Amino acid sequence: MYIGHVDKVKKEEVKMEGTFGTYIQWLISKGQGAENYAMRLFTLEPSGKIAKHQHPWEHEIYVLHGEGKIGAGEEEVIAKAGNFLYIEPDVPHWYENTGNEEMKFLCIIPMKGGP
Repeated sequence: MYIGHVDKVKKEEVKMEGTFGTYIQWLISKGQGAENYAMRLFTLEPSGKIAKHQHPWEHEIYVLHGEGKIGAGEEEVIAKAGNFLYIEPDVPHWYENTGNEEMKFLCIIPMKGGP
């Protein structure tokens, strides 16, 4: 078993063209012994965004705090704390904090998408 605390996990700025005000923390990945899935915590500052991109793996998203616009393919929704989403592989997707406070969400992906 592995137990950690979010306050002790390095918070890194997401560096991707068109993305700003966004940070990632790799909570669980190969470094903690995970073989199948990685768990990441994203924090978007007010007006922060993750630009449209896509990958050949699925995403499971759970919004912990705040609210924002999440798009996938031709759909766009406002997601708030307590909402969860599934984004299929190879579907273009994006995120934008539309609130006045930080938006935080967990994103679970297969290990092939992690470090």
